[in-house]
Amino acid sequence: MHLSMWTYPWDVQDQGLAGTISDLRERAGLNTVSLATSYHAGRFLQPRSPSQKAYFPEDGTVYFRPDRTLWNDKEIRPLMARNVEERGDMLAELIADRDRGGMKVSCWTVCLHNTRLGMLHRGHVTRNAYGNPNYYNLCPSSPAARDYVVTLVRDISVNYQPDMLEIESPNFMGFAHEFHHEKDGVGLNEEDDFLLSVCFCEHCIARAAHAGVDADGARQTVRRFIAEMCEREIPEKQFIDFPAAGIDAFRHHRALHDFLMCRTEPVTSLIREIKNAAHPGTKIVLIDLKDGWLGGVDLGAVGKVCDGAILCCYSMTSAAIASVISSGRASLGAEKFLGVGLRVFYPEVAWADDLADRAKAAVGAGADGVNFYNYGLIPARRLDWVRIASAGLSKAPHR
Repeated sequence: MHLSMWTYPWDVQDQGLAGTISDLRERAGLNTVSLATSYHAGRFLQPRSPSQKAYFPEDGTVYFRPDRTLWNDKEIRPLMARNVEERGDMLAELIADRDRGGMKVSCWTVCLHNTRLGMLHRGHVTRNAYGNPNYYNLCPSSPAARDYVVTLVRDISVNYQPDMLEIESPNFMGFAHEFHHEKDGVGLNEEDDFLLSVCFCEHCIARAAHAGVDADGARQTVRRFIAEMCEREIPEKQFIDFPAAGIDAFRHHRALHDFLMCRTEPVTSLIREIKNAAHPGTKIVLIDLKDGWLGGVDLGAVGKVCDGAILCCYSMTSAAIASVISSGRASLGAEKFLGVGLRVFYPEVAWADDLADRAKAAVGAGADGVNFYNYGLIPARRLDWVRIASAGLSKAPHR
């Protein structure tokens, strides 16, 4: 059984390597640490840090030492966080500890969600139907952005050889995604947010044209929907079966429907390229959400090109978690790894048994493991909740 916790490098530094391993393995009952190796900006309340109760990481940096020989001819390149130079390479230390008999290591790797790189490479970000850029999201259709992500994974997996590498955001992102001081006075509903997130950058248009899809017709349709949304006095739902019907909610708008159908191709093919470039000893799994199709993810297709997925089931009841995992297992097939992501946040999870029930529901529905969120963001006593949840799960070996 794969039992892990998402962890930031600065948490390992604050608690010390030995303290972190003791917390995760002995106190929380886990066997794997999922370390952030590529990450975005944020503001984090760090309850256990002795000195950094509020922490602001650098935007869009990596937490390992890139192999310069891999990046010399690349248009988009990573920036190593100052944290690595100043406080040490925690990935290297965890790998060395693993090789001495310590915990397994997974690399939690943010791919296309990178505002720093988006601002530097504006020709490679997603754009809405009006051509407005989303600087926080490099586009999976962009050749340069794809090359960046594939090389990033190759660099980490070949030079560090973690047991697993978890790819987050190799896909299209939503319009509302916690960019700095987002403002919305309209009151966007789910379909409005989705339509604002559909990408019509030059790279997406070119891929659609290659597939014989009327991208301009799709763009004009989405522009009209956005314009109408902006003119309404109050929000109004136009697609009654959205999001439950998925792409078929737009079946009466052929050009848009066809465009959305081919939107999964760049995501699936990018994940295939990532897997092919990775070290064969490192499992490649996708971090995704319940309705991954919104970001262009076809989970069944993804299962054919990588080793599996972790489905984040935050703010869900045990019954809802079981439903998501059961559906995920059906999409991936029996042989692929399927994990569940659970937050240990209060009041989302109110007590230890609540977390244990959610974990049991996921494993009972077909999950091979659990990733808990997040080591540095919760009080130490909640690690006991994680231990109780972990102890209640089947001890079958994970795939």
